[in-house]
Amino acid sequence: MLSCKTLLSRRTKTIRKNKNKKSKNSKRSNSFSTKQNPISEKYQQEEDIEEEEDGDGVEEGFNLKASAPSQSHGVQPLGNLYLSPGSVNSRNTGLGNLQTLTDELVLEVLGFLGGAHLGFWPLLLYNGSWKSTYIAAHYPSFDVSNICVSGLRVRDFYSDYLFQSWLCANLEMKPEWLQRDNIIRRRGISVEEFISDFEEPNKPVLLEGCMDNWVALEKWDRDYLVQVCGDVEFSVGPVEMKLGEYFRYADQAREERPLYLFDPKFGEKVAILGSEYEVPVYFREDLFGVLGSERPDYRWIIIGLAGSGSSFHIDPNSTSAWNAVIKGSKKWVLFPPDVVPPGVHPSPDGAEVACPVSIIEWFMNFYGATKTWKRKPIECICKAGEMIFVPQGWWHLVINLEESVAITQNYVSRRNLLNVLDFLKRPNASTLVSGTRDRVNLYDKFKSAIEASFPGTIDHLTQKAEEKKAQQKKPSFWDSVTDSKAGAFKFSF
Repeated sequence: MLSCKTLLSRRTKTIRKNKNKKSKNSKRSNSFSTKQNPISEKYQQEEDIEEEEDGDGVEEGFNLKASAPSQSHGVQPLGNLYLSPGSVNSRNTGLGNLQTLTDELVLEVLGFLGGAHLGFWPLLLYNGSWKSTYIAAHYPSFDVSNICVSGLRVRDFYSDYLFQSWLCANLEMKPEWLQRDNIIRRRGISVEEFISDFEEPNKPVLLEGCMDNWVALEKWDRDYLVQVCGDVEFSVGPVEMKLGEYFRYADQAREERPLYLFDPKFGEKVAILGSEYEVPVYFREDLFGVLGSERPDYRWIIIGLAGSGSSFHIDPNSTSAWNAVIKGSKKWVLFPPDVVPPGVHPSPDGAEVACPVSIIEWFMNFYGATKTWKRKPIECICKAGEMIFVPQGWWHLVINLEESVAITQNYVSRRNLLNVLDFLKRPNASTLVSGTRDRVNLYDKFKSAIEASFPGTIDHLTQKAEEKKAQQKKPSFWDSVTDSKAGAFKFSF
């Protein structure tokens, strides 16, 4: 049992809109505002309201994974320095004149170095550690098996920032983080029920039984995927890897933010994969299809090891999405569009999001805050054979609880068309739109294609939206009944 929360500083990363991918790679920021988001603040529970009896009451220490190695480089929490009289932080000695820089800033500077400078990302064959991977690529005659896996060890090096990176890579998910399951679950509902109960009111739902006839559900294990994919390379964060190489990396990786495979072109690269699943009946209206080959990226295969996943984000281009788990299981945490998750700080224009560096760090430092909120997040564990509907605008975090394989698709239906058009015509749309080369003209192209393929649809939907808005503003019967003299309705007995 390891209790560490008081020893650790909070770290944030800034997510900038990636123009080509639904998933964004992150960059650490060197500052953090502890002030709660004003939008979220008003939803926090008053202190005098009793906590719900949902198993969230007691906060305990953190457990390390049974497979966790010892701290590989000898880095200790900064608090230990003050418990060791006479010790000197070798971190300061080693950095010399740069010691005045924070650890976050040092790593921020290193982050500006491209892959070619660091020698990592051109490499496609992982060899147990990034050091041995680099040497194997640049010095093929060298026997990397002689490299000590534990690497460099230092003494008297104290850094909360670096220690927490190791800690987050080796912590188990606490049971209380997995306990809450408050999503609505449905099996066998009609399309009409899905639209009226979930898509129109913009509410998440976990759907069961939609994948029972998928070939992928039966076939997509490691051996089969490696066989059919062969030498095809897929997007894995900032690199391209063959599937067999990724699985080799996954077996050895012990990282705070493990890489996961997330490829938008898998159907074109390996056609058989695209034929072994089918879009559920609820999501078959996809109006972005009118753009043909010019449509933004919309479907991805996702393969990740335990601990990998995606920190809080909103899906691209104001689209809705469905995510189907084929193997493994995923923990989901979702907040509605008007509630910004704790620890998440979006910029006013929506182009950047500052949030904790890793998913585990968010759970460590911020998950507990949601216990006392009036509007708690929607949570669930989505298992193999299940899929989740993620409405447009919802913040969501996803972490793989075990090695997982999934398919996700983003789509635009009539229920969401006006939202997408409004998003695409924003003044800063060129920085927000993703998944397409022509971000500037996407609005005009999409609107013209819709009007040509479905004449009158936009006008009809606009009229319905205006009528609905007017109806919401219209006072009810009881609001309209007033006492002509007193100015308010009055009961007399």
